[in-house]
Amino acid sequence: MSTGSGAASAPAPDGHDDPTTPDTPRTSRTSMFASLKVRNYRLFFVGQVVSNIGTWMQRIAQDWLVLSLTGSSAAVGITTALQFLPMLLFGLYGGVLVDRLRKRPTLLVTQSAMALTALFLAVLTLTGHVQVWHVYVAAFAMGLATVVDNPARQSFVSELVGRDQLQNAVSLNSANFQSARLVGPAVAGLMITGVGTGWAFLANGLSFVAPLSCLLLMRARDLHAVQRAPRGKGQLREGLHYVAGRPELIWTITLVGFIGTFGFNFPVFLSAFADDVFDAGAGAYSLFNTLMAVGSLAGALLAARRGTARLRVLIAAAVAFGALEIVAATAPGLWLFALLMVPIGVFSMTVNVTANTSIQMSTDPAMRGRVMALYMMVFLGGSPVGAPIVGWVTDTYGARVGFAAGGAVAATAAVVIGLVLARVGNLRLAVGWHRGHPQVRFVPRERREALAPAA
Repeated sequence: MSTGSGAASAPAPDGHDDPTTPDTPRTSRTSMFASLKVRNYRLFFVGQVVSNIGTWMQRIAQDWLVLSLTGSSAAVGITTALQFLPMLLFGLYGGVLVDRLRKRPTLLVTQSAMALTALFLAVLTLTGHVQVWHVYVAAFAMGLATVVDNPARQSFVSELVGRDQLQNAVSLNSANFQSARLVGPAVAGLMITGVGTGWAFLANGLSFVAPLSCLLLMRARDLHAVQRAPRGKGQLREGLHYVAGRPELIWTITLVGFIGTFGFNFPVFLSAFADDVFDAGAGAYSLFNTLMAVGSLAGALLAARRGTARLRVLIAAAVAFGALEIVAATAPGLWLFALLMVPIGVFSMTVNVTANTSIQMSTDPAMRGRVMALYMMVFLGGSPVGAPIVGWVTDTYGARVGFAAGGAVAATAAVVIGLVLARVGNLRLAVGWHRGHPQVRFVPRERREALAPAA
């Protein structure tokens, strides 16, 4: 990790670390939970386990409360849009702030703000004074905190574990989030039906005690030092120029943008299949989401075993993800469709983890906040932008066409961007045999010419 005072850009990675190098030696697989040996990261992980469960509880309770107050699905959509709107409007500015600030104190502030927002909503709901505009304000406030919290958390991981264990830590973070996705909604459902939505908000507000305590318990001397960007004009423009000048960054973010906008709109796709195609109701919708969460958890744990983040893995996973969506769109029966949610979850998480890790490893630490803010803005902002388009296609032409179209866009974008990256890296397609099996891979042009038989 570059920490020198005069580093203007990331040092050129060697052949072992470069995710775009096609013929680097295969690294030995790391332990699936290697990062948990680091005390600071272990504290971070434990705090996030509790907080993520609370976050999923709040998501379910918030949507249910808005629906109960208004009886309108459109109002639920407005709430979701308000929560994502700050990231779309101010995400890049949040990245500039994160690059200037120390990450741990920043997270203490943002996590405290999110806790207070949840507690504010809990008090209003439990006292019977809550109105829908209160929920709108709370959603927007949570989104404002996320503008800084998200890039700060993403960047802080490298300070906790260093470059060598970055992919493992990012993968375990994703596994953490997906595990909470299996637990949080179920607990929220029981709490809402048993004691009411206000108690779910209260539980989320109190859950922030865990990450705040863990942040305070960390040893500052064990953090990996990172150069912070000084205050100055033009830092937002500098960040955009930095990304634009690095193909491995701009094309990875572009690919994630296409997939996030058109391929990740699962609430639209899965609800349409459960209701319109299979006429199976909310139970089937819950089943589809649960199986996808199981696949996503498995994908995150598998990613944790890989020692490096390679762009060829990202491209292959994106192609497989799009192809599986097309196959699922043609599934004749409910159970076959449901089972396909598991591999779709695996490859969607492989895309997520590999893109996140490769971007962080390719970015100078002093620019990481701005780059990760752009990445998260594209990734999180894609779904709200694409949802109306995907929803219109699904309503007009049917759920099968909508799902297949989303998969086709994802697979096509992956193939095109893979070819662009191969051209930028002066690579060519090589077909051969390895240990008795066919092998297709990209190799440097010079190597392929050397391997070609003489005329």
